[in-house]
Amino acid sequence: MTPQSGLPSAYGLTGSASFVEFLAALSPDQLTAAVSGSSPALAAPHGTTIVALRTGDGVIMAGDRRATMGNLIAQHDIEKVFAADDHSVIGIAGTAGLAVELVRLFQVELEHYEKIEGVSLSLDGKANRLASMLRGQLGLAMQGLAVVPLFAGFDLARSRGRIFSYDVTGGRYEEHDFYAVGSGSTFARGSLKKLYRRDADNSAGVRTALEALYDAADDDSATGGPDIARGIFPVVATVDQEGARILPESEVSPTVEVMLQDRRQHPDGGPRTES
Repeated sequence: MTPQSGLPSAYGLTGSASFVEFLAALSPDQLTAAVSGSSPALAAPHGTTIVALRTGDGVIMAGDRRATMGNLIAQHDIEKVFAADDHSVIGIAGTAGLAVELVRLFQVELEHYEKIEGVSLSLDGKANRLASMLRGQLGLAMQGLAVVPLFAGFDLARSRGRIFSYDVTGGRYEEHDFYAVGSGSTFARGSLKKLYRRDADNSAGVRTALEALYDAADDDSATGGPDIARGIFPVVATVDQEGARILPESEVSPTVEVMLQDRRQHPDGGPRTES
């Protein structure tokens, strides 16, 4: 305790604008990395497939809505794509509960830095901060509770969208055009190789992302396709010069309907009706 204010000494620390470092000094048990145990509960819901791709306008990220627990569907409508701040988005795959907590902490980390420093982190700085947070989760990952995010944003300094992938050790890798993570990622990337157009606008990019998720769901049981009966559609985010935006279902559903109409004629993909 500091004798002057009666506050814990962590409140007097200087030299860092990191909320994670502040929380580690003040109350480390509040960080998910502090969770430990010799036999973790492996029957935890897992998020599955996330795709991201660059467009002429910026970047698109989309995620299916299914969470699995072993061979069971744990949830039909989980959200896996979130706005990280005004010009970036993050998608999650892996242990769902820990992944959502990581996203919330990352959002606070970016907001805290901006309040302390008066400016936003660069996109590279945001990507690096996420990498260091993942390294703090390595103990849990080694116990089978891994989180693998996908990060993307609009780089205001370079005036273009950028995509970053990660491994469980915190390794950070920039992807040039598109990428996918999660159990259906192999099938999604295969679809993106065929459909991706670098000069596409955001509208065409959304269609391509939805097609890739559909193809992933067609071959991967852990990836959920559009659920028309329940009105459950993928979560889609766009990021461009104007900022990050999670598209409302009222904008996603018409594109899904057109895609499904085309798939009725060509189940394995083929000629597309532009929405």
